Parts: sequence; structure tokens; C-alpha cells
Amino acid sequence: MFPALETELKHETLPDPYEDFMYHHLQYYGYFKAERDSLPDSAKHQYARKTNPRLVLNGSFGERDLIPDPLQRKKLLWPTCLSSTLHRQIEAMSRDSSMLTSHLLKSRQLLHNEFGEANPRLREPRDLFGFFSGSAPLQAPRWPIECEVVKENIRHIGNEKIPEIVGEEKGTVVYQLDSVPTEGSCFSSSRVGGKRGDIKELAVTLQGPDDNTLLFESRFESGNLHKAVRVDTYEYELTLRTDLYTNKHTQWFYFRVQNTRKDATYRFTIVNLLKPKSLYTLGMKPLMYSQLDADTHNLGWRREGKEIKYYKNHMGDGLQPFYCLTWTVQFPHDQDTCFFAHFYPYTYTDLQCYLLAVANNPVQSQFCKLRTLCRSLAGNTVYLLTITNPSQTPQEAAAKKAVVLSARVHPGESNGSWVMKGFLDFILSNSPDAALLRDIFVFKVVPMLNPDGVIVGNYRCSLAGRDLNRHYKTILKESFPCVWYTRNMIQRLLEEREVLLYCDFHGHSRKNNIFLYGCNNNDRKYWLHERVFPLMLSKNAPDKFSFPSCNFKIQKCKEGTGRVVMWRMGIVNSYTLESTFGGSTLGSKRYTHFTTEDLKSLGYHVCDTLLDFCDPDQTKFTQCLAELKELLQQEIHKKFSALGQDMDLEGSWNDISLSDIESSTSGSDSSLSDGLPVHLLSIAHELNQKMYKKKKKKPLQTRKQRNEQYQKNNMIQEFKSTEYAPERAEIASTLQKQPTFFKTSGNTSSSTIKNEKPRMNELNGRDKGTSLDPPKMTTSILTKNKERMQKPRFTISCSPKRSTNTSQEQPAPDMKPNWSRNTFPATHRGGANVVSYPSLHIYTYP
Repeated sequence: MFPALETELKHETLPDPYEDFMYHHLQYYGYFKAERDSLPDSAKHQYARKTNPRLVLNGSFGERDLIPDPLQRKKLLWPTCLSSTLHRQIEAMSRDSSMLTSHLLKSRQLLHNEFGEANPRLREPRDLFGFFSGSAPLQAPRWPIECEVVKENIRHIGNEKIPEIVGEEKGTVVYQLDSVPTEGSCFSSSRVGGKRGDIKELAVTLQGPDDNTLLFESRFESGNLHKAVRVDTYEYELTLRTDLYTNKHTQWFYFRVQNTRKDATYRFTIVNLLKPKSLYTLGMKPLMYSQLDADTHNLGWRREGKEIKYYKNHMGDGLQPFYCLTWTVQFPHDQDTCFFAHFYPYTYTDLQCYLLAVANNPVQSQFCKLRTLCRSLAGNTVYLLTITNPSQTPQEAAAKKAVVLSARVHPGESNGSWVMKGFLDFILSNSPDAALLRDIFVFKVVPMLNPDGVIVGNYRCSLAGRDLNRHYKTILKESFPCVWYTRNMIQRLLEEREVLLYCDFHGHSRKNNIFLYGCNNNDRKYWLHERVFPLMLSKNAPDKFSFPSCNFKIQKCKEGTGRVVMWRMGIVNSYTLESTFGGSTLGSKRYTHFTTEDLKSLGYHVCDTLLDFCDPDQTKFTQCLAELKELLQQEIHKKFSALGQDMDLEGSWNDISLSDIESSTSGSDSSLSDGLPVHLLSIAHELNQKMYKKKKKKPLQTRKQRNEQYQKNNMIQEFKSTEYAPERAEIASTLQKQPTFFKTSGNTSSSTIKNEKPRMNELNGRDKGTSLDPPKMTTSILTKNKERMQKPRFTISCSPKRSTNTSQEQPAPDMKPNWSRNTFPATHRGGANVVSYPSLHIYTYP
């Protein structure tokens, strides 16, 4: 009856894969419990809305009912006279309206444009989610029916308020230094007490007892504050003084305030800090000292401050970015005198008082000798301490190894002085371990390398306006005397004995915990040995020292540091010890600030680690080496994994350069060298020219002298290689005919070594009764040489006595070395005969 319609109905209606999946998915999770026929068909609804604009939406979010108008409903009822079979076919068509518009079955999830072309993406299941309309109101939150609700909305503002920098234009300057030498000027002279004349009063004058203006002061030892501006009743902006004769290095602060009020909340903001990162962002607090609390309660420095924030200052000149540190504080008393500091101060006067007590102690002065290393640029004494127990024999004295320690090359890093004080307290005590260390070591200690910078309150530089820890290779003795004489002292010490350890104590303002910077050893014989001491120290102080924070890479910008210079001079274990200004993130000290007692305890741990490091029982040393190799394997594997490469660690993985594996120490508190000041460039150039001329003016030998030297060398070589006595006698007789080469010693009871030819000197150094017959003389020489080579060598171990391992071979306690005077003849110094003994080798490596 309707052939066209019957042809259309012959197409089979295929189920939609997406709707079939969503039906099972919703039914599985219990969100749909109706019959399959009642599943909403979003695709056909959307198609119906697209082709029939008279369909309208009804309901709220998520409800979409297609309601045709009455005329359309009437049209749907017209085929009443059709057969029941045709009625069923029409009802099937009405359930799938998309079949009425296309002869081909299309996926109801593909998007189609106005030309009927499908887009290469699927339609989003919009009907499964509620969406917001611009005109519809937001859905109100639904509460349990038992809760009473009060309507209240609070607007979130964001981070805490950062104080706006006002400046002295709108504020009132209440303290300011008159004139501060900056870059462009240089140090000229010094005197005790500083500037001549009366001391000016820089703080404002109070108008009466009700005037609550704070009175600032920083013109005392190690003090640093340039200006204070009052911007509100209890709010002050502070400007720090740069290091003298520079225009930078503002980090250390130390100042005094008076005329305090107890119940008020004060805010201090330092506006010209230079470091972009600081431990103040990780919870570190400034230090405060109350004079009244110290007098009445014996309470010293303590951490104080709230609302602490470290942020960038946007009010700078644009040439150099500045950073601000702000904090609030409430003073404990009215009319109190309080101090604020970046860290616990340790002044030059504090050191002198400590050393005076040591010098006046009758026991400590027996093994601690106080000397002057040099005078600083301002004429202050740089002290050198030599700590060791008196030796019983010269051989025992020569067998001792040396340990060199120093601190405060950066004057603002006072934590280095507290570590040094802890070391001195222990090594000068009557502890058995301390006595043992003094028996086996010679300690050379420079407790304050930069006294000038400490006195004036610098953070990093000396009065030369430069960082001394970048000038250890300097030739300017007059401009950098502290580091020049320190390097020279260590050079002379290396000529006398082996230096086991060099360590310079520093502070760090951007990393927590305590750690070491070292130098990777290129000698495969001592591979990873430079990392054993730091690893041992981390095990002895697990709640303070962090071995993962240690770094052993040498950067080009660090070539002038004490650590690298001493390492290149031959000290394998050369370190920079960095102690944080903040606190620990390890063990029982986790999330706590370091106190002076914590830092002093590290000085003790350095001594304890030295004993472990030199223990004759090498178990700890071997275990640390094995652990280091395992850690290195893991680090290599991690590096190659990050690069997406596979590395076979079973082969020669230990040939990989450690510098390629480690990251740089760019996070350290290092500053790039600024080079020499302008007024020193010409002096350095002249000294370099003089040194070059001295090397160039090496005297030339005449032809006759060269021939004689050539003959002499040939005859010596021939004498060494000759095996037959007649030939040796002939050579000896020839040597007697050439007195130009050898001079007979006036003292026949001893011989001297000259030109490094001891065997030839023995030809002339003989007893009066010795025959001058050449064959007999040669035979006696060979006999002595044979006996000397057969004599066993004797070594003295520097190992501590607390070891319990007796399996290793050691000399008897009462056994003393029997040194032959013929083997090590006397040397002459200043006309006096001084016996020279060899440096005995002390084995510290397995």
C-alpha cells in the first residue's frame, strides 16, 4: 500500500554502541534501574531539535522533555485506518526518528555539519552531566535536614598583606650613619677606637617621657645598620650598610634598640637585602636579646618574630634587585635595651678573651702555643694556634701528621666561630680522646681569618673590598695578608709532614643542616677516599649533618677558594664545612633551629670522626668505601635513566668522571670574584713582571761548565752500573784527580748531602783511619750500601689507642726506631748543627 514507506522500513535498526555501553555502565553502578526502552536517546533528541525548531525545553538542569505543539500531536495520530502491522512499524519509526531523514544508518555519536559531513571526533555525553546556563541561577548547596543554616558569605582576599615600602620621603629618619665608604674608595689607615673626636648622637632626641620612638644604634663591634625610617607609630623600615669599600653584600644585620614599649606590636622591615632566596621563607626567625632578661633571668639570645616574610622589593632603582625581610615582635619589657641579629654574634673581642684564658691556663698552655700568623690590613692580629702534646723523641715528633682548621674568612658567618669554639673546647680538654688526638696529630688552627671584617660588621669581604675566599692564589701579600700567610704556612707545613685534613668553617643562608664541600680525587689509588670523612661525620652526627647535601665538584669560579687551592697543593681531604643559619631537617633535631650548643657539639664530632678515620682497624673505613660505591652506582643509574639510556654497571663504571655525575654547587653561598680593586691592578702587574724577569734571568753555564757537568753525570752513571772491582777502582782514582767536582769535608766524623748525591759524598766523609786505597775504599762503600738496603724500615702508626684490634702487626710499645746518622746526616741552619729526621709515613688508607 505504501511501497516507499515499506522500503524504508526494511532497513534494520542497529543498536548504538555508545548507548549500549552507557546503559550497562549506569546499570552496573546502580544509577539506572528502568527498562532499556526508557533509556533517554540523546542523539535522536538532538537531531529532532535540530530539524524541528518548534520543540521546546521544559524542566530544570538535566531534564529535557521534547514536547511537540498540539498540531504536531494531531498529525501523529492520522494513520488510524492502517493495519495493525503497519501501526507497529510506524511506532518503531517514531522511537527512532533519525531513520526518517536518512536512507543510510549514521552513528549517533559523530558530529555533523550543515552539509551532513561527519567531523573526526565524538559527541560529548552532555546529557549525563548538569551544566550551567548564563541566565539560570546557581544551584544552592544542599544540607542535611537536621542542620540549621545561616546565610553568610566571606570573600577570600589571598595571601597575607605585604608591607608597602614608604621610604624616607613620607617617613621620618630616626637613625642614619654619616658617611660610609663604598666602592670607589679604599682603605687607608686605622686606629684603636676608630674616628677621632667626639661621638655624634645619630638617634633622634626624645621629646618627653611619652615619646615612644625607638632609639637605634649599630656603631659597635660587628654591628650593621645604616638607616632606620619610622613610617608608622610602631613600624620601621631599615637599611643595612654594605660591606665597606663595596656596594653590595647586605645580609648580616646586628643592631640595638632602646625605649621599648611592652604592650605594642612592632614591625621591622629590612628593605635592601640582595639574595633572592633565604631560609626566612622556610621558617627561620631572627634573633633577639633582652638586656633586662639577661640581668634578671640569665636569658640570652632567643628566636623571636611573627608574620615573617621574605619578598622582592619593587621600589628599587631597577639596576640591582633588592629583597625585603619583614617581621613583627613584642618586647618583653618597657624601657628595655634589646638587640636583633641575623645569627648568634661572635666578635673579635670574644675570641681574644677566649685565647687569653687558654694562655693563662697552666695546663692548656703546655700543649697549645699561641702565635701571631700575621697582621691584618688594619693591623689586627691574626692568631695561629699550634696544638699537640710534647713528643718524647724527635722521631715521634716527625711522625705526627698535621690537621689545619680555619674559620671566619667570611665575617658575617658567625656560625663558623661557634663550631670552632666547640672544637677548641674539646681538643684542649682533659678527655682521653682529646689527649690521644694531641699525641698523634699537630693541629694548626686559625680561628679568625678576617678580623677586620668581623670588627666592622661586614658580611663577606675584608677591608680590601674583596672576598678573601677567592684570593688564596694571590701574590699581593700586603693587600691580602691573611690568606697569603695562611697559604704560606701550609706550604711550609707540607714540606715538614703530611697534612691529613684541611677544613674551613663557613655558614650557609639558603640550605638547612650541616654539610661539606670537597674535591673529587683524580688518583684512582685513592678513589672516593675524599668522601669517607664526610660519610663518617654524617654517621656520628645523624641529626645535624647531611651527607646527601655534600658536593665534591670543582667549578672554575671556585679555583681561588681555600678548599681548591689546598687540594691542588696536595691535601686530599680538603673541605669547606657549611653550617646553616637555620636548623635541621634530620632526626631528633627535625624542624628546630640550631643553637650555639648544637654548633659546638659539631666541633666535638669533627674530633670523634678524626679518630674513626685513623683507626688502625680499617673496618669502618672499608664499610664506608663500600657504601660510597653503592651510592655512586645508584647515582649513575639514576643519571642514565633520566637520559633514557641503559648503563651496564658491571663493567668499568668506576672510570666514569665523578664531575659529570654530580651537580654543581651553584646553590652555595658563593660569590663570583670581582677581580682586584683598581688601585691594586698596577701593583699586581709590577709583581708579575718582576717574577717573570727573575725566572728569565737564570744564569747560563759556560761551555767548560757544561762539559764538566756532562762528564760528571756520565762518570756517576758508569760508577753505579759497574760490577767489577778493577773498573770501580779506576773510576774512584779518576774521581780523586778531579777535586773541582767534590769538596772534602773538614769534619770527618759526619757527612753532608749536597746536590742530592749521597753516595758520592760518602767517598769523602770517612774516618781518619780509613785507607785511601781506592779498591779498599770502594769495597767499604759497597758493604755499607748493602747493609743499609738490608736494614728493615720502621714505621709508626698514628692510630688511636682505643682500637681493640690486635690482629695487625704493630711495633712493640717499648720499641724505638734506631736511625743511622750516616743515613740522615745533619743539616746546618744558622751555623748550628741540627739533626734532621725523616718524616715517617703513617698509613691511614687500607
